Amino acid sequence: MLKALIVDDEELARRGLEIRLQKFDDVEVSGECRNGREAIDAVREKSPDIVFLDVQMPGIDGFEVLRRLSGSSMPIVIFVTAYDEFALKAFEANALDYLLKPINDERLAAAIERARQARDDKLAGEHRSKLLKLVCELTGRELTLEGAISAAAASSARFPDRLSIRDTGETVNVSVESIDWIDAAGDYMCVHAEGDTHVLRGTMKRLEELLDPEKFVRVHRSTIVNRLRVRSLRPHRNGEYFLTLENSQELKLSRKYKANLERLVS
Repeated sequence: MLKALIVDDEELARRGLEIRLQKFDDVEVSGECRNGREAIDAVREKSPDIVFLDVQMPGIDGFEVLRRLSGSSMPIVIFVTAYDEFALKAFEANALDYLLKPINDERLAAAIERARQARDDKLAGEHRSKLLKLVCELTGRELTLEGAISAAAASSARFPDRLSIRDTGETVNVSVESIDWIDAAGDYMCVHAEGDTHVLRGTMKRLEELLDPEKFVRVHRSTIVNRLRVRSLRPHRNGEYFLTLENSQELKLSRKYKANLERLVS
């Protein structure tokens, strides 16, 4: 089954989409959200496979929802929107699905079929990478990792103490010590710090080289964690571990990086 989450500030729109989704035997609506804040909490709590995400919502809009979600746990996203030429061109340029209101049944069926195919790990990774690229393009937040380091006016210290990230016209200095964890999708990384998420373009390998190994540990091919933020570890029978951070975020330590377990508990 594909677990679906519907996010729209209009009750009639949510109900209409729910009725249409009842026609698909392998789609189960696991929840509905009225705004961006509810959507962020629901994605983290319910881990849906698909999110039907309204773009234009008051307060936290659809793009801000995407920016705040973790890269590795980002579900398949199908945008639902009234006509907006700029947004539609961006969706099409990045090969991302969208549904125009009122929703066309054939278009909905085609989007769900692509979502079924995207459950494959490789395709899901490509989808997340496209979503992060889209967020950068539409919010003006894109910056390369090297640019963030050089903009921080590098000191003589071996490891940088901050990242300077351009954020809608302003430069935000993010203290490296404030970073909780970083996860990646393709060429994009989500840097999670103090409840906010900053998107950078770069590789995990390069970022790992720049961070102090006494504080930051690679726990997955797409995840680096600040070990000082790890509250507990829970083993899984398949040899993996689940890490719970101080902010209750749960991450996975894969078997490939099990050798780094000692660095987390020392």
